[in-house]
Amino acid sequence: MSEIASRNIHQHLLTLLEQQDAHFRVVEHEPIGKCEEVSEIRGTALGQGAKALVCKIKGNGVKKHVLAILAADLQADLTRLAQHFGGLKASLASPAEVENLTACVFGAIPPFSFHPELQLVADPVLFQRFDDIAFNAGLLEKSVIMNTRDYLRIAQPEFVDFRRL
Repeated sequence: MSEIASRNIHQHLLTLLEQQDAHFRVVEHEPIGKCEEVSEIRGTALGQGAKALVCKIKGNGVKKHVLAILAADLQADLTRLAQHFGGLKASLASPAEVENLTACVFGAIPPFSFHPELQLVADPVLFQRFDDIAFNAGLLEKSVIMNTRDYLRIAQPEFVDFRRL
């Protein structure tokens, strides 16, 4: 079991945001992992949703995991993501890998990496359209809506253009 697996990611995330004086609010809702449905319940635009994909990148001697953040109204181009890191291909991680690296189930992963072997990257389009972003906060039944600038200041993702064109 990894160190991260023993953490309560939801509480860890809220503590981090509070300590960093982030502007955010928590929204409780039915446990939903689908971007379209949860954005409607949150009252946010689909494009405000920060979709978190745990990906494996392989090839050319590259073997790594990344937490790739993308606007929920866009599709990922995993080949572009792999090429950014010098790899040949990227794929979504297995449920066991996701749980080991994030201590969350699919659909509940916040756009923050708390594991040293999970590099955080984000497609910049997510941050160009809205003042706030929204995401599931470590649990399928709780979301956070937070100020985009605060997210960027705290998470400090590497920007990678990996949306499908």
